[in-house]
Amino acid sequence: MPTLEITDLAGNVTSLEAKSGETLMEALRDNGYDDILAICGGVCSCSSCHCYIEDEWKEKLHAPSEDEMQLVSSTEHFKDSSRLSCQITLTDDMDGMKVTIAQQDY
Repeated sequence: MPTLEITDLAGNVTSLEAKSGETLMEALRDNGYDDILAICGGVCSCSSCHCYIEDEWKEKLHAPSEDEMQLVSSTEHFKDSSRLSCQITLTDDMDGMKVTIAQQDY
């Protein structure tokens, strides 16, 4: 079970103990992080689960798909560290990963 450090839109930093095998979006949504809207439910057809992954962790994740990059790069709040949380499946190796929830565009 990885423990993640989450920064919400208000700048509050909290720890989230997540389950390996679930997506980051599911972990955030199911644990009361209301800043993540997850409108499409995790099928990579919107950008309402946009987040930023700290650079140190960004390199350890699989590369985003072309579909994910098209969606996330079209948001007003895109950065190099942008990802869709629905496209990140959590593993025990992600313990300590730092995630910042992005302003949601949809």
